[in-house]
Amino acid sequence: MMPDEKELVTVEEASDWVRKKYDRPVSASNISYLIQYGQVKVIVDNGISKVSKSDLRQYYSAQSKKEIQWKQQLGEDLNWQLSFDKVREKERTKHVHRLHPYKGKFIPQLVEYFLDAHTDEYKKETYFRPGDIVLDPFCGSGTTLVQANELGLHAIGIDISRFNSLISNVKVKKHHLAKIQYEIQKISKGLIQFVSENNWGNFEQQLLSELYVINKRYFPSPKYRYQVRRKEIDQKTYSKKVEYEFQPIFNKLVNEYKLKILQNNGKDRFLDKWFLDTVRQEINLVQNLISQIEEPEIQDVLRIILSRTVRSCRATTHADLATLKSIVSAPYYCRKHYKLCKPLFSILSWWERYTKDTISRLYHFEKIRTNTNQICLTNDSRNVNIFKALALEKAAFGAQANDQKIKGIFSSPPYVGLINYHEQHAYAYDLFGFDRNDNKEIGPLYKGKGVEARNSYVRGVASVLANCQNYLTDEFDILLVANDRFNLYPQIASEAGLKIVNEFKRPVLNRTEKDKSAYAESIFHMKQENF
Repeated sequence: MMPDEKELVTVEEASDWVRKKYDRPVSASNISYLIQYGQVKVIVDNGISKVSKSDLRQYYSAQSKKEIQWKQQLGEDLNWQLSFDKVREKERTKHVHRLHPYKGKFIPQLVEYFLDAHTDEYKKETYFRPGDIVLDPFCGSGTTLVQANELGLHAIGIDISRFNSLISNVKVKKHHLAKIQYEIQKISKGLIQFVSENNWGNFEQQLLSELYVINKRYFPSPKYRYQVRRKEIDQKTYSKKVEYEFQPIFNKLVNEYKLKILQNNGKDRFLDKWFLDTVRQEINLVQNLISQIEEPEIQDVLRIILSRTVRSCRATTHADLATLKSIVSAPYYCRKHYKLCKPLFSILSWWERYTKDTISRLYHFEKIRTNTNQICLTNDSRNVNIFKALALEKAAFGAQANDQKIKGIFSSPPYVGLINYHEQHAYAYDLFGFDRNDNKEIGPLYKGKGVEARNSYVRGVASVLANCQNYLTDEFDILLVANDRFNLYPQIASEAGLKIVNEFKRPVLNRTEKDKSAYAESIFHMKQENF
């Protein structure tokens, strides 16, 4: 049944209508996203794509009810302002913050809220001012360092992971972008020639053409997605039949191009197992070309681009990139895109995409950066002599920090039994030959969440805080972001000679996990026990 004409609006009109009715910063692209993923139905009216206000009401009313429902489940002290639910993804991933994927990072707006000088009904005091030094002893991908730079703060990060330090330092260093672009052009030219000589590009183009035909026939979007969401189609049974029908077409193309799909290498190394043979050859080529560049800082930027490219080219389904359940070497039904997708047989398209994106992000950050110092040290925060380690890397900054001292900490320690931080970037450690310090991680997934793991976690975080106090000013502030489901932080504070003076509780809305149930984390404000 066709909706009432007054109910139908164009994509642009829909974004205006939602903004006014629900006070949400919704763009036309946001509405297009809802159409693409079957959340609302597209209706062609006189050749113009429209959506119904009824579908929009259903979707955005559910979103608006979330605050009430979550407070009922998590408590009225939940600070919804700290959900940043009205901040668009473009702002949550602005400039260098999306230079490389990283599981477990916090959004820059949360860091900015506590680092900047403003106060409000919740944040009643200022913890840091321009010129201060802030410390992040669990630096991760460097969000605190980047936001400190934006706000005119100096920052020191420490991380046990060599790769995490690489990501962080590439984000905050000043770069000679013209030189980087020159080296990118040389490598891209070599890669294009290599792909052309091996005829892989023609194979992929023909494969994509065949996939387009079968996807158009069996998975017309967004109609098919809409039907699946409403259980009008049994997705599993239907997709298996299409996969079976396409297999002979794929096999014929592989034979025609005499393509070698799987590597002959053993499976001991990550690179041997999770990449098709053609992809592995291209990775080796680019890695070799990067190693020939003389300037280490340019090498580091290109390593980040290559790592990001490699991550996107693992031989698995799009839905399983984070979990790597099984190797995929042929086209498959993709539950993320609702159609037949293929594994990657070449890194070229992703390499070209990420080189452009990286230069753009570095350029945008360069325009807003302040003349302050930031660095991430690869070390163990439990026992490192911060000022000595800093002086070895940046002598002037080391002298400044030793004289000025660190004003406080803003950090997010690992959560108990949630992530193996080295393993999430196993491809990069294998690719660049970095030493791994898995055994020094605090609260890794492989240790679980049992009593012994929790006790070890308490000792680890408390040791970090105790050591770091040696380098802080007398009236320091420590702010730690954590989901304390096991109520460990009062004990952590006590063992580190600290006391919790305030707790900010925030809802976490933008989670990547499939579980979208009500979820909160706290920002614990700690001071000296005798404060």
